[in-house]
Amino acid sequence: MVKRFLNSYLFSLILILAFILGGIFAYFFKQEVKYLKPVGDIFLNLLFTAIVPLVFFSITSAISRLGSLTRLKKIMSYMALVFLCTSFIAALYALAIVKLFPLEGLSNLLMNNPAQMESIKLGQQVVSIFTVPEFFQLLSHQHLLSLILFSLLVGIACAEAKEKYEPFITLLQIGEMLFMRIFSFIMYLAPLGFFAYSATLVSELGHEIIETYFHIAVTYYLAALIYFTLFYSFYAFLAGGKTGVSTYWRHIFLPAITSLATCSSAASIPANLAATRQMGIPADISETAIPLGSLVHKDGSVIGGMFKIAFLLTIFQLNFDTSSVLLAALGVSLLVGTVMGAIPSGGMLGELLILNVYGFPPSVLIAIAAISIIIDPPATLLNVTGNTVSSMLIARLSKEEA
Repeated sequence: MVKRFLNSYLFSLILILAFILGGIFAYFFKQEVKYLKPVGDIFLNLLFTAIVPLVFFSITSAISRLGSLTRLKKIMSYMALVFLCTSFIAALYALAIVKLFPLEGLSNLLMNNPAQMESIKLGQQVVSIFTVPEFFQLLSHQHLLSLILFSLLVGIACAEAKEKYEPFITLLQIGEMLFMRIFSFIMYLAPLGFFAYSATLVSELGHEIIETYFHIAVTYYLAALIYFTLFYSFYAFLAGGKTGVSTYWRHIFLPAITSLATCSSAASIPANLAATRQMGIPADISETAIPLGSLVHKDGSVIGGMFKIAFLLTIFQLNFDTSSVLLAALGVSLLVGTVMGAIPSGGMLGELLILNVYGFPPSVLIAIAAISIIIDPPATLLNVTGNTVSSMLIARLSKEEA
């Protein structure tokens, strides 16, 4: 168990340590911090250059490999319904939390200059987020959602005629493996990048930024505990009444403990499948919903996405009360916990999507990446156990249909 814990958390612990040491360095050596900023910029620039091809190859390769889902049509439709509804509820819950417990102490902090939210009509905003007028603009990380949509189209086109496009599909798979390897090389620089950026961040914003991270951690951990106990119990009740609740809590501890020990939705799949079998959920449902849910259904990530948005809006002194900002926050947090979860290194891409939609500078990427590391254990707990209770709901809907 100790070895598994270290394997799962060691790199995250190193990044947290680097982030803390960077803040300490800035406190004692304020004048020297300016020499570290280029180091952080180099790390960010390397990340941004690798992200675009990684997204394209990952999505197109995954879609092009899809097989026929005819036999699973009903299960897939119920799965989509349950996943979307529970993710939307998670987003609303997170929005309520960040509104009820707003971040304090950041009202006088600015990242260079306050960001300006442009007054753009909803239609124009949708067009600019999802599409670009020129192909070459897809090659910029500033148009990430447009790239995702284009990649989906390419993947679907390949999936419809696999034999005809087999060489290209093979190229996509090789490209995915290649850029994942490149991405792993870049991440070797992450501790140095986190150290440099943390020092710069604390130098510019002062000690209040550390207090804010602590506030986020406490609020998220408590919010996750409430969601795990109350909301998932309610879902279990909908799935099977009082018996469903008792069944859920009798068998949920194996996947819950596994998720906390491994900090990985994928690594928790075997434990989750074992739990659903013990709950009596049909195999064709659990063996579809659990693996797929580990990719595209992550309530913890949805809630975390909302926290990151609130964090950035507070730092940049932007209004969190307008309808357009609230709707965008709901939509982006849903994407962070669904579409982005299916992409390798999707957490970082989800954070980049937040920056793209709101027009925040790329330099704050590590600031919200640090939040991901801090909230990772409870977020993974919600991601994993949310798929367990969702399988119960899907089984209930399928039974009623029959």
